[in-house]
This record gives sequence, C-alpha cells and structure tokens, in this order.
Amino acid sequence: MIRNYFKIAWRSLWKNKTASIVNIIGLSVGLACCLIMVLYMQHELSYDKFQQNGDRLVRVIMEYSFNGSPVTKGNFTSSKVAPSFKRNFPEVEDGVRMSADGDRLVKYGKKLFTEKKFLYADPAFFRIFSFRLVKGNPAEVLKSPNTVVLTRSTAKKYFGNDDPIGKILVVSSNKTNFTVTGIAEDCPSNSQIKFDFLASFSSFGPAQEETYFNANYTTYLLLKDKNSITSLQAKIGPFMKKEMVSSEGTYVNYELEPYTRIHLYSPYDAFEPNSNITYIYIIAGIALLVLIIACFTYINLSVARSIDRAKEVGIRKVSGAFRLQIFTQFIIESFIITTASLLLSFTLVAAFLPAFNQLSGKSLQPSDLTQPGVVGVALLIDLFIAFVAGSYPAVILSKFQPVKVLKGGFRNTSSGLWLRQSLIIFQFVISIFLVIATIIISAQMHYIQNKKLGYEREHLILMNLDFSIIDKADVFKAELRNNREILSVSSANSSPVDIVGSYVMKRADMKSGQEINTWGNFIDEEYVKTNGLQLIAGSDFTKQDVLDASHDDYTRNVFHFVINESAAKALGWTPEQAIGKQMFLGDRRPGEVKAVVKDFHFASLHTPIEPLVLFPGSWGSTLIVKVSGNNLAQTIRFLQNKSKQFAPGIPFEYRFMDEDFNKLYDTETRTTRVFTIFSSIAIFLACLGLFGLSAYSARQRIKEIGIRKTLGASVSNITFLLSDSFLKLVLIAFILAAPVSWFVMNKWIQDFAYRIHISWWMFALAGLSALLIALITVSFQSVKAATANPVKSLRTE
Repeated sequence: MIRNYFKIAWRSLWKNKTASIVNIIGLSVGLACCLIMVLYMQHELSYDKFQQNGDRLVRVIMEYSFNGSPVTKGNFTSSKVAPSFKRNFPEVEDGVRMSADGDRLVKYGKKLFTEKKFLYADPAFFRIFSFRLVKGNPAEVLKSPNTVVLTRSTAKKYFGNDDPIGKILVVSSNKTNFTVTGIAEDCPSNSQIKFDFLASFSSFGPAQEETYFNANYTTYLLLKDKNSITSLQAKIGPFMKKEMVSSEGTYVNYELEPYTRIHLYSPYDAFEPNSNITYIYIIAGIALLVLIIACFTYINLSVARSIDRAKEVGIRKVSGAFRLQIFTQFIIESFIITTASLLLSFTLVAAFLPAFNQLSGKSLQPSDLTQPGVVGVALLIDLFIAFVAGSYPAVILSKFQPVKVLKGGFRNTSSGLWLRQSLIIFQFVISIFLVIATIIISAQMHYIQNKKLGYEREHLILMNLDFSIIDKADVFKAELRNNREILSVSSANSSPVDIVGSYVMKRADMKSGQEINTWGNFIDEEYVKTNGLQLIAGSDFTKQDVLDASHDDYTRNVFHFVINESAAKALGWTPEQAIGKQMFLGDRRPGEVKAVVKDFHFASLHTPIEPLVLFPGSWGSTLIVKVSGNNLAQTIRFLQNKSKQFAPGIPFEYRFMDEDFNKLYDTETRTTRVFTIFSSIAIFLACLGLFGLSAYSARQRIKEIGIRKTLGASVSNITFLLSDSFLKLVLIAFILAAPVSWFVMNKWIQDFAYRIHISWWMFALAGLSALLIALITVSFQSVKAATANPVKSLRTE
C-alpha cells in the first residue's frame, strides 16, 4: 500500500511538472536560508564550548574614576591583578595575563611576514585553557623570556617539514630573538582567543606588579569552584577599598565576567570583536519568518492546484477510497516535495556559503552540514513542513464531494478563504517589515558615509611605520614631499578615524583627584593640515613644539596642547579663553593650550564627541600621506620604493583612510546586506504564494468571467475585478507592518548618537513597492483569465 502511495504521488508530481518545480524552488530557497542561519547560529552559540575549564573561567573587567568623575570601564587590567588575586582570594586557583601588542614583523632566514595574531601569555596559559600542544611541555614552553609557541600552520609556513623546536625567530625591527619552544594545534574558529604566535609574558621584562594603574593587559582567572564567582565578586570591592586607601579621590574596582558569556553578551571585545546575542535573536527570527513564508507559499500553491485534482479525488472516492487514504496520499506527495526541496537546499547552501562567509566574516564550511545537530534540525524541519504545510491542502482535497465533482457542477465555496487570505497578509507583513528595515538601515548608512566628520578622509593613505623609519622619520617625510603628487605628510599615534589613547586632564588650579577623562593622540606639526582639521582659536604646532616635547630626558620636555571644543568646555573655558591656559595631561605632561580645533568625530557615530587632547611627539607609528589623487598607482609605487630604501626587507603595506572608517561600521554594513537579501527572498516567496492564490481565485470564477465578457466587460474591467481584493490584502499588510517596523527600527537607531530622522516617505516607498510588485504578480493571472475564450468556460453551463 505504501509503495502504491509513493508511485501514484510520483506520477502526479511528474504530470504537473511546472507546479511541482515552482513548489520545490520556493521551499528550497526558504530551507536554504534557514539552514545557513542554523549553521551561523550553531557556530556562534558554540563559541568556547571546547574549553574544558570554561565554566570556571572569568575575565576581569576594570572600572575606575577620579574624584567623582564618570566611571570608565574596560577589559584592561594592570599586571598586578592576577598575582594579587591569587595570593589574597582562596577562590582563585590560577590566573593568566595576556596582551596583544599590535602587529609584529617576524623573520626566519629569507622569510619575512607581518603577523597580526601575536599574543603574549603567562606560563599558566596551557594549564588554564584547552589549546592542545603538539610539541613541548605545557608547563615549560612559556616559562622563560623570549620564548614562543607557534600554531601548526604557522610552523609549516616558516619551517616547512623541518622541526621548529629550538629554532630562532627574529621579531620586529628591534631584532629580538625568540626561541620556538612549542607547537600547538591551530586555534578553533569558534574561539575568542586566536593566535598564530604565543610568546611568554616575561618577554615584556620584569612584571610591574606595584600598581593597579598600568592597565594594558587582559587578565583571566581560573576559579576552584564554578559557583564561587558571586562570593568572590562580593570580596573584591572591600579588598580594593583597602588597596586604594592611600590614593584619595581615586576609585578602582573589578568585575568578573564568565568566560563563556563574553562572545555574545559582553560589551567589551575579546582578542577579536564580539558578536551580540541580539543579532542571534534577529537572525533566528528572520530564519523562522522566511521558513514560515515558504510554508505559506507552498500551501497557497497547493490549494491553487486543488481544482485540477477535484475529478481525481471524485473518482477515487467513487472507487471506494476512504478520506484517510486520500489524505495520506496527498501528505506523501507533500513529503516527496519537501524532501526534494531539502536536498536542493543543501546544494544551494554549499553553493552560496562562500558568499555568506564573505558577508558575515565567518569561515563556515559545507562539511558543517553533515554535523548530526544540523542534519537532525534539517530532518525535523522537513517532516514539520511535510505534515503541517501539507495538511491543509490535503484536508481541502479529501473533503471534495464526488457527486458534485463528477457531474461537473463542483464549485469551491468561500470555506477557508479567510485562512488563505490571512496567510497572504502575514507573508506581506513580514516582507514589508524587512523592506522598511532595509530602507531605514540603508538611509542611516548613507547618512554616515556622507556626514561631515570634521576631517578629510579622501585621498589619504595610511602606512604603519617600522621602528627603523621612526628613528629617521623627518628625513623620510622630507623625501616623500619631493613628489609633486604628495600634498602633505604627517606622523601620529592614530589617524583621526579612531583615536583610542585614554588619558586624564585637569586645569593647573585643580586639585589632585579632580582629573577629567579625555582621549589623547600625539601628533606632529603637519597633522592638523594633512587631515583638514579646523582651528577655531590659537595657532597650529610648529616643528619647534615637536622638538621641545621629544627630549630623551623626559624632565626637559615642554608641552603645548591642541584641544577640541568639548575638552575646552569640560575644563570650563571658551575656545578663546583656553588659549595660553596652563593644564596637565596625566601627571607627566604639564603644558599650555596653544589652539582649539572644532569638534570632529574621532570615533564611531555610535558615540557622542568627547574631550580630546592633541599633543606633540616625534615617535608616531602611523604615517598619513595626503595625495592629489592623480597618477595614484605611480604615487603608491613611489611610496613603496621609498619604504624599501629606508626600511629594506620590511614588507610594504598601506591602506586608505576610507577603509579604516568603513571598518567602524562593518556590523551595520553586513546587517544592511543581510536585510536586503532576505527582504528580496521574502518578497519573492510572498509573490509565489500570491501567484498561487490569484490562480486559484481565477479558476474559481472562470464561468463568472465568461458571463461578464459575454455581457460586454472589458479586459481592464475583469483585471481590476480580480486584482482588487488582493491589493486590499497587501494594503492591510502594510497597515499592520508599518507601526511594528517603526517601533523596532526606532529602537535600533537609538544606538547611534548621530542619526537620521525616520520619515514617512520610507514607509510610503516600502508600501508602494509592495503594492506594485503584488499588482504585477496578480495581473499575470488576471489578464490571462480576462483574455480567455468565454465559450470554453461556458460550454458546460
């Protein structure tokens, strides 16, 4: 019997190839989207699950303020925290200090590479974390200064098939020799700690454990009991009050973050950017909505075919078939379609996964589809759609009355019409919501790209200066200025795009402990001009200012400052009043305000502009080159040749300032693309469902249309008659989607300190687009029905 069901189902599907293909395509697209999202979510939710001690690991977060100023928090600590907490708290079993100290040039023989994943860690690293060593003693590999552990792929890159243990690597241009003491397996892609080189923490020199303020490191603690985090947290506050009793007006405390929650829940990045659990919910929601749309489309297309199958059902019932048998027959057909769709969706996922990886920044593999969890979810989805989405058409078809069908007098009543229309409305609510979201996100990104930031970012090339060039930076910059296509050259710690140096400042008349948090950046005399910053009071730095602040004997340094408007306001001055005033930047930089620049956005537009102090220095590691934009390729070759001349053997690398700016909004850019793709897919699937329902409606009213044409109705009259009810459904969907879209997107956009105003035209554009697409979809069936020969439809009357 079962075999017969499958045979009949296959014959029926093969006979109606067009309808079957449309159904399979619609479902496979929806399933492919859902599977890709399942792979992404599975990868994100699996972060750090391989860590055997993960439930006992915590990261230490520092918070501090001076004399009541706003509290500053971050994932930084001094090197004192780990040993101090281990000595003073019995809950702490061990601790490890880590640091990512920027890019490193690594040389072995003639091989020279710039390495971005160069980390430092205490000897306890391999005891605390579950990174497997292939070669080396876990307790010894990081014990001595200037020792380093390589990953397997890194060892292969430098040494080929040779044994790397004991080999010497030259790191950076200060010619530090590091001995290879161990080889580790490559870090998993779902780890927040990823390294190619892991050097001993003692390579920094003797640990500075006498202060809590040298906060340049990341600290992880291993607890003896996973349940002791609350009791330990309660002890830290009183302990730190005792530790800071001699520092009046200074507040320092530490919070503990469970290690396994950092990637999705922490606002403070690990050694790679965090994700966000909110985005996981959004992606899960989108995947579910696309799957629902695909199911509804399948239902509407199946119901549209019900009239073609009416006589088949009538003959089966007259021949003695029970309703359950007919229901089972159509459920099996549904199962065949969904299974074929599932198989096709796996092919689509494998084909489009590279594009998704580029979009998401992940490295998902087609082999991930074979994981038991993914296969299990896919099969459950297949069975769910086959039964739930297939049940409604099966019930409709199995209810047909054979007498009416075989006499040719069968008519579908309005029974179930409300449900079919509800499905269309729901599909378009989702589609219109996604379109509105896409429009608003795109508008915000356009605003970001075109907002006046207070500095220039076009035709500016950035280069990281090697130490060998920094020592002779003035000569190097002078050589570059000889090229007529280079308009100006500046060196600094950071470009204006993302200034990250954190300091405190105060007026000369402020007492100790009254410092104000500020951002800072040391620059040369060309920085303001090269980046197009606007001076509103005072005068720019001169070469003498830079020289005065660059003595080897720090006590001889004389500082001048250029502050922004926000810093002047925080210090209680107008821009004009600030000129010539005495102030302190930290404890070691007393000086005089020389100029005030107009506020500019030196961080993401997510945050408001804060106080900023620019101070002179000649040791900037970032070179900023302003070019004319003409003969760009030749200009870059000129830069490359000069770099090789001044730093032979050092790889030439450059980037445009625009690239750094765009990186600030990687998440938003990816979100825009995701919403664009999925809103397009949602519209496509919704239109397939609308196509099926309009075909069903046209077939229901075929004789009515014939009579109207006989009585003189025009093609346009009949087209409007058939299209009107469907356009009303889309209009209802728009009315439901608009307020939901406004609420969700208004909440999203509040994350930006500088943002667009959500305008009515964004909703109007989405609504008109949906109506136009729906009209085109429905009109195809409406015109087809309106132009049909009425003689054929009335022949049986």
